[in-house]
Amino acid sequence: MTAPDTATLHDIARRVPKVLLHEHLDGGLRVATLRELALAHGLALPAADEAGLAAWFDANAHAGSLEKYLEGFALTVAAMATPDAMRRVTREAADDAADDGVVLAEFRIASLLFEPHGTPGDVAVEAMLQGLADSRLPLHTHSGLIVCAMRHEDEASTRRAAELALRWMGRGVVGFDLAGAEAGHPPGKHARTLALVREAGLAMTLHAGEADSAERVLEAGRLGARRIGHGVRLVDALTGAAPAALLDEARALGLHLEVCPTSNVHTGAAASIATHPITALWRAGVSLSYHTDNRLMSRVSPSSEAAALLRETPLGRDDLLAMARQGAAASFLPEAARQRALALIDAAA
Repeated sequence: MTAPDTATLHDIARRVPKVLLHEHLDGGLRVATLRELALAHGLALPAADEAGLAAWFDANAHAGSLEKYLEGFALTVAAMATPDAMRRVTREAADDAADDGVVLAEFRIASLLFEPHGTPGDVAVEAMLQGLADSRLPLHTHSGLIVCAMRHEDEASTRRAAELALRWMGRGVVGFDLAGAEAGHPPGKHARTLALVREAGLAMTLHAGEADSAERVLEAGRLGARRIGHGVRLVDALTGAAPAALLDEARALGLHLEVCPTSNVHTGAAASIATHPITALWRAGVSLSYHTDNRLMSRVSPSSEAAALLRETPLGRDDLLAMARQGAAASFLPEAARQRALALIDAAA
């Protein structure tokens, strides 16, 4: 049988219903919106026009350097640091996801990053929730917000982020996350913050097992995480580099991995899509789904991620649908929202 051509693969990928659980709002601005907001705020840009700006992000993504990959976040945070800009960026992110076949989405941001720019965390959260409410993936029924803390900061800072998330729990904030540089900053460093969130009943997804070992995935699960951002180093449990018991424990904890294949390649966590751990982990029965992480920084979309998996791995359309089902089941949105998404996925099977 002849392999599908690129156009056919993209058409298949576009039509597959998708669940988006791992996308950073400050990593997913439209290029045109970033340029417009930056110019309005008097920010220096690394390129004069949209094409040049897109090329700058593309070059950084392929530089083989995590530092270069992360360089754009200072610009995006500054550009979207007003409430009006946050509402716009969030609404556009959700609209873009809807246009790309996403049926359920959770977006995340470290809201306290806007404080140095003059916007308090509560004002930021309110603005972004309004953006989701105004979008084609409406708040509560189709979308929600995850508040991130930055793991390299001290526990007093992560506690402030947790308290912010808890103030908005039940009003559109559906989860809490530890993001940022992983190596040297294990989740246990913030155990008291995580206990506060866990005891309040707010769901947690923690970045783990991307730039650190498989053991960090289990550490996050033991601290109360229901989902893991990335988690790809769990593959070491399949090759003998880490005890196989880790994989058994991950299953016993019911952990779901939010895997971001292209981003993992760009940050050096995987050598290529073809050799990415997602295939081995999926074949081993690990619950997981695929995501964009940072659409702007990695120059991707949900459909382009799906197409890359179809083109470069043994995974097929049925695998992508099964991943979407698992992603919907693992969502932090209300039960009615999860069931609605599952029905749409099943209808496409």
